[in-house]
Amino acid sequence: MIKRTLFSVLAVLAAPLAVAAEITPAKLLASYWVDSSAGLDISGLSFCSGGLLAVSDKNSEEIYTLEFRDGRAGLAPYLRLNGLGVPQRDKPASAWEGIKALFRSAADLDFEGVSCADGRVYLVSEHYNRIAIVDSGGSARWQEHNWSALAKSQGFLQKTNASSEGLVKAGDTFWVAMEREPRGLLRLSAGGAADTLTLPPVAGLDFAGRSEDLAGLDYYDGALFTLERNAHAVCRRALPSLQAEWCVDYRFLEESPERVYEETRYGKGEGLAVGEQGIFVVLDNNNVGRAQAPDDKRALLLHLAMPEKSGSEH
Repeated sequence: MIKRTLFSVLAVLAAPLAVAAEITPAKLLASYWVDSSAGLDISGLSFCSGGLLAVSDKNSEEIYTLEFRDGRAGLAPYLRLNGLGVPQRDKPASAWEGIKALFRSAADLDFEGVSCADGRVYLVSEHYNRIAIVDSGGSARWQEHNWSALAKSQGFLQKTNASSEGLVKAGDTFWVAMEREPRGLLRLSAGGAADTLTLPPVAGLDFAGRSEDLAGLDYYDGALFTLERNAHAVCRRALPSLQAEWCVDYRFLEESPERVYEETRYGKGEGLAVGEQGIFVVLDNNNVGRAQAPDDKRALLLHLAMPEKSGSEH
């Protein structure tokens, strides 16, 4: 049963003001225009058995892997899904959202997050606000826990295409990023008990007048990492408080002349993977070309270093 936990309430009461966490410019290790990614709108990343998996919000039938060779990165098929089917649609949060849903294909699962754990791959569907479980052979089924109705009753998941946006499985716990207006986190136990949580704000993060949002998640070294897309930042957040310990700001990389897309509403970070190699952020460009080469509609992958002062933590 989903409920706003005492933990969540106390966290808000104890930290009503933005937390002062150090925000440093991201250090770029490498950047790649991802071959074979045009038109797919890569929306999620996850480390898996030493490699990087990716999902597309335009292809509901396949999981991809990123291959690195000769200084280039390319997208390749990894696992084709079978047996998943289409779950029952959520009750719309409003009449207007219900009208918009009528014009959306039921088969469009809109995978926005991927997580690899325990020999399985887990996907989150933004269309249905459900988690899919995929075994090593590609056989897929929907997780039985349906938490979205109660999350909606608590004010989350109110907007079509702005709801379940990121996923990570950490131990026996699933974390789901609920994108915006309002943004939040869903914490789901293996047994189905779930809580909705509010992220403590971070002083100095600049969302540039856009929605404070949450686009990707990962878990590494005992902490939750959050991709705060409209602030162009990745933050390390302590558990269980969710207070930010530090953030890296990659705005200057995303908006540099050689990387910026023609339409800057798009070309925003959506996939996040964090590990020993550092921080990877992939941009979903909604099939928009980059400014210096409009016909080039490949996704951009940034490989960032951990902040130097955090080296002892990792």
